[in-house]
Amino acid sequence: MTDTSSALLSPVVADEIRLAGAVPGDEHAIVALYAKIDEFYGVTSREDPRIRAERTRAALFGDPPVGRALLAWDDATLAGFAGYQLIWPSAGMTTSLYLKELFVSAAYRGTGLGRLLMSRLHEIAVEHGCTRVEWTTDTSNLAAQRFYESLGATPMKTKLFYRETRGLPHP
Repeated sequence: MTDTSSALLSPVVADEIRLAGAVPGDEHAIVALYAKIDEFYGVTSREDPRIRAERTRAALFGDPPVGRALLAWDDATLAGFAGYQLIWPSAGMTTSLYLKELFVSAAYRGTGLGRLLMSRLHEIAVEHGCTRVEWTTDTSNLAAQRFYESLGATPMKTKLFYRETRGLPHP
């Protein structure tokens, strides 16, 4: 965490939250937090947590890993999560950091934890020579849009998001 980012945080978050990349064994805590993400998005059917844990383990620690996770721990409680990938090519044949999911548990919203996660993601992007950090948010998630704009981000009016699922497994 940089001095600039810590100045933006409440003292509780700056002093008590530990950010760390996911390590083997974290998958069960990630799956438990992801159940809260499902609730947030109104997903009612959930598969067996053991299947999700195995899928998480394969994604984060497989050979090769297909994603990365930045975790925000308050002692033994997983308070927040950022799932991301490094993507190539980006503008000028460079690399970008793509944030797929940012989630902060309800009890930690408004404390600066989301800002802390975004600050660390930016640092990770710099460490990897990325030229940009990119993400999407649901058009209906106005709170997320306000949060991202409070960070100085602006929505891109020139891009559309596409998804293709035909013939692919559906969890």
